[in-house]
Amino acid sequence: MPRTRTVERSRLVPHTIDGTTHLVLDRYKVDMPQPPRDWDRIVLTGVTAAAAVIGVASIVWSTTSIGSLLDLVVPLTAAAYAAALVFDLVWLSCMALEWLARYDQERAALPRRAGYVALAIAMGAVGAHGWISGEFAIGCVAATVSGLAKVMWTVVLRHHAKPLDAFTQQWVDAERAKAGGRLAMVSVRRELTRAEQAVTAEQAALSGASGAAPEEAPESPEEAPEPPEAKERPPAYGPMTMTDAVRTAISSGITEPEAVVRYVRQVSDASAKEESVLRTLRSLRRTA
Repeated sequence: MPRTRTVERSRLVPHTIDGTTHLVLDRYKVDMPQPPRDWDRIVLTGVTAAAAVIGVASIVWSTTSIGSLLDLVVPLTAAAYAAALVFDLVWLSCMALEWLARYDQERAALPRRAGYVALAIAMGAVGAHGWISGEFAIGCVAATVSGLAKVMWTVVLRHHAKPLDAFTQQWVDAERAKAGGRLAMVSVRRELTRAEQAVTAEQAALSGASGAAPEEAPESPEEAPEPPEAKERPPAYGPMTMTDAVRTAISSGITEPEAVVRYVRQVSDASAKEESVLRTLRSLRRTA
């Protein structure tokens, strides 16, 4: 009999009271078949967790051994152990970069080679500590701790890696190059903007130092251009009625209805309705 698990679900059902119906939430439970255990995933998760524990143990062991070696020549013990921590962190960081490039074997090659070089240096430092302590054999055995951790992580990463075929890899490279180009242009445009702002600020500073006035600024307030409304507005001769204002506008050459409305509101009634002004304008034009 297959295994099942109980799942709670909900649905809207009609419910009527006194002739009024509303949709209410009905909660119910159903038994769903439960898939069998994915033992492959469980085993892989366990192996990955074991590799993580081995990596931590390798860091502790190498740091203790190399730190004791450096402490012989470094006055500050904390500094010696901090420097010793670098040896294993370097190749572990290279392993992390190799993990990030697991879909691209070409990009993963460099961190893989760098990780092996860093591992060899760390193992040599641990072996040197055993040799200086007079226990060369024990130092060689101790150095294999980092080597075993590296081997374990290499096997795990190879199992997680999913290399792409040649055509898919080329497509991914093209998309990566296109996105990288757009990202690079953001930095280039930002650099060009800063350069243009620096040039503008330099020109402004030089103009101020030489006493030259900006080219776009008028020489005096009298030379400032008048707005179109000021050019087309005739002078006002005291208070006016709407009819007098419209007649004055016509005699001054203002023929556009919108301009007439603006003039009436300026010299006669600021709240004059546009319909009334236009009606008066049509009436005066017919009688003219």
